[in-house]
Amino acid sequence: MLAEQQMVPPTDRVKTCLWLAQKIEKSLPENIILARDPQTIKLIQDRYNLARQRINVSIAPGDEKQFFEDLLNEILGFGPLETALKDESVTEVMVNRADLVYLEKKGRLIESDIKFADDAHVERIINKILKPLNRYVGPDSPLIDARLPDGSRVNAVIAPCAIDGPNITIRKFSRTPFGVNDLINFGSMTEEMAEFLRACVVSHINVVVAGGTGSGKTTLLNVLSSFIPDNDRIVTIEDAAELSLQQRHVVRLETKKPSRRGDTEVSIRDLVINSLRMRPERIVVGECRGGEALDMLQAMNTGHDGSLTTVHANTPRDTISRLETLVLMAGMDLPLSVVRKQIVSAIDLIVQQARLRDGTRKITHITEIAGMEGDMPVMQDIFKFQETGQDEDGRVQGEFMPSGNRPQCEQRLKNHGFSLPATMFMSSTSSGRGGATDRRRR
Repeated sequence: MLAEQQMVPPTDRVKTCLWLAQKIEKSLPENIILARDPQTIKLIQDRYNLARQRINVSIAPGDEKQFFEDLLNEILGFGPLETALKDESVTEVMVNRADLVYLEKKGRLIESDIKFADDAHVERIINKILKPLNRYVGPDSPLIDARLPDGSRVNAVIAPCAIDGPNITIRKFSRTPFGVNDLINFGSMTEEMAEFLRACVVSHINVVVAGGTGSGKTTLLNVLSSFIPDNDRIVTIEDAAELSLQQRHVVRLETKKPSRRGDTEVSIRDLVINSLRMRPERIVVGECRGGEALDMLQAMNTGHDGSLTTVHANTPRDTISRLETLVLMAGMDLPLSVVRKQIVSAIDLIVQQARLRDGTRKITHITEIAGMEGDMPVMQDIFKFQETGQDEDGRVQGEFMPSGNRPQCEQRLKNHGFSLPATMFMSSTSSGRGGATDRRRR
């Protein structure tokens, strides 16, 4: 039964909802499994009706249904965030502080009307996210990486690291992952670029997808992974599992964070090293951001051709520098020249992804690493996006253009049955076909 004491509700609607939810939770049977099923909802409804008989809650008659739905979200879901998480048009949720929440919709950030009662309310939702994972949050463990049951990626930070209060960032997981045709229709690439990338993946070309935060690297990695033949054994390695490969012969690995002080941690690097003992034909690493880059390069150089990964970098040339830095983070005292040779011999192709100022995401470069000239890697663009301006609505205008360079890996593609037409790599000026440029315009 609901406790008789302290039955004076707050006047603020959000605080009232949280206050009632906590009262009702304490009154529920200890062994109950909280799920959104008819039996549980009826039990909560009964407890709610009992509470309404005992206390005076100021709720307008027209708001009664929505208030009870908010109450269910607080008890059975993730509180004020539940509506945004169910909205398929929302791709990212960013809680800056209790009273400031932003959403990303169609590539644009908007300030929402979502409010939490206070900092403790935000931490309550963080703990609800972590509870099924047997994880905890506290002053000695203020940084959290986790995922929701649907696969959405969650990062949260609390005090003392979060100065203005606890914050949450949720990258939502698409129930129907984008395919290559979706990216073509979105204007992220052309059919010619897609066909070239498919040929490269099938032909065991080692590919790095590079880009900034939120540029769509994981989505593109998922699309590229879909080109891997069904009979290849694939091992995926991620911090928080997001990739959704449709092939059957897939082993999915995920890092393990300590659930309590002194507990064992399993890093990306540990998993990369372990994966080499699993007879993989393809290794797909969600993101290289530390010393695992060295192990990934060595894997690519020792019989695991056709592997894929992502890196944070703004240009193809920056990707080389970024990989150099990551390799040195492995703690091996290697000369820079040796590191560069490792990179050039391992990586065949860099696919540069970018989130443009209008919120759209595009492949801006497909660049081949063509070898070394002295101590410097030689690179050549195969395709690139040439920006030409913006329209009256602020949308970026431009063209996807072949560079005119024939890829050095062309013979390798032919060995795997791909005879791509020479016109695919010819620029519009050299091909003399005005229509080709028009088809690539986005």
